[in-house]
Amino acid sequence: MTTSTTPLGRIHSVESFGTVDGPGIRFLTFMQGCPLRCLFCHNPDTWDANAPVAYEWTPKQLLEETLRYRSFLRHGGVTVTGGEPLMQARFVGEYLRLCQAQGLHTAIDTSGAIFSDEAREALCHADLVLLDIKTTDDALHRTLTRSDRRGNIATLQWLQDKGKAVWIRHVVTPTINDDDAHLEAVADYIADFSVVEQVEILPYHTMGRYKYERMGIDYALKDLDALSAERRQRALDIFRSRLRCKVL
Repeated sequence: MTTSTTPLGRIHSVESFGTVDGPGIRFLTFMQGCPLRCLFCHNPDTWDANAPVAYEWTPKQLLEETLRYRSFLRHGGVTVTGGEPLMQARFVGEYLRLCQAQGLHTAIDTSGAIFSDEAREALCHADLVLLDIKTTDDALHRTLTRSDRRGNIATLQWLQDKGKAVWIRHVVTPTINDDDAHLEAVADYIADFSVVEQVEILPYHTMGRYKYERMGIDYALKDLDALSAERRQRALDIFRSRLRCKVL
């Protein structure tokens, strides 16, 4: 039974054996809803905050589900992703607080688009923040996401001020942000933040295209091929030449 003060999370799905969203094996929670409309998004089914969901749980109920897999999480932890998890920051923060009390490593995967008091409180309960950086070009950012960079900039600076561990994720999309000048600008921007422990170069792929077709949504990049291995390697070379942290 919930009370009026107990946040209820609207959860798109969960995954009990995630291996790419933080260190070790992770219990992943995909929250429903996202304020961005990224051109390269492969999960448009998570956009609508009011869409039907698999679960509506309290933080305690999600913790109970998580603890069913505790033996697998000893060298990993939990990651809350989306959508944009900080659209439901109060729920996320309380869930992560409960996980920390159980000795579980906690992470939030976020675009940084939401920089509110509740979002910062949730981030306080994350041992690691996986932060997307789309671009350092303001105009291109709006084209890519239909939103500005202000929240993303403020989030990374706040994480730096708090000394919070950060892993950066950067999607490289051919003909849009894969030129050397853009990659150099992003790498140089990240280099100013000592809390960044790792940067992951994510090559644009077409695996989410079928979701747009199924949902009747026009896919703006439908004629774009996946990033080539050569261009991904070039991005890796540029980032590794400018950063001291690990680049994958």
